[in-house]
Order: sequence, then C-alpha cells, then structure tokens
Amino acid sequence: MSTNNGAKSKKQPVALFNGTVVTTNGVYRISDITIDEAKELIKEYGYISAIGHEATAEAMSDLLEVSVTMNRIQFYQGIGQKAIVLKLNIRPAEGAILNRPEIESIGYSLKLMERLE
Repeated sequence: MSTNNGAKSKKQPVALFNGTVVTTNGVYRISDITIDEAKELIKEYGYISAIGHEATAEAMSDLLEVSVTMNRIQFYQGIGQKAIVLKLNIRPAEGAILNRPEIESIGYSLKLMERLE
C-alpha cells in the first residue's frame, strides 16, 4: 500500500520570487526572513528562480551570494515548499520596469512564503 506521507518530507528547492504572489490554491504563511536565514535555506534546499525581472535577479544574486537568473516561468509552489521573496517597500507605477538603482532607492525586505496546504 502506497501513502503520501513521504511527500511532505521530500526536500523541494526554495523558489525565488519578485513579489508575494500566490501561484496556486492553498494556505500560505508569509513572514520576515533575514539574509543569513535565506542563505541557509538556499544552502540546505537549493533553489529555483521564478524571478521575472533582471534587476531583481541581480539584487537577489548579490544578497544571497548565488547566481540567480531571470526566469519567467509558470511556477506552482508545492505543499511544504518554501519561497524567498524580494518585496519592494512601495508598489511601482503600472507598467514600470525598475533598474537596480531604482530598486535600491525604493528599498525592499525579504519575506519567507511557505505553502502549508
């Protein structure tokens, strides 16, 4: 008899996002995370970029000290999977594509987004 008990214990790569976007139905928890905590998660689980903007990928590369590429993919966060989000301090104007200096001047924080169920 097969069970799904092992599904939650399977290590899934940490997803990297450029916004707190819910990728599929579920229950999520969002909390603050430090750069050091984010680096530890990346080290333990690996990562997959779902970042759709070059300047954000550059910022995440510098912050996490890994090579993060822009990767405009359709991503679905799995149950138990963690995501690290670069969340801007303000919402940019509609259609705005920010460069790296603009991201730095606006400011941002890192968030941990976990899909619980």
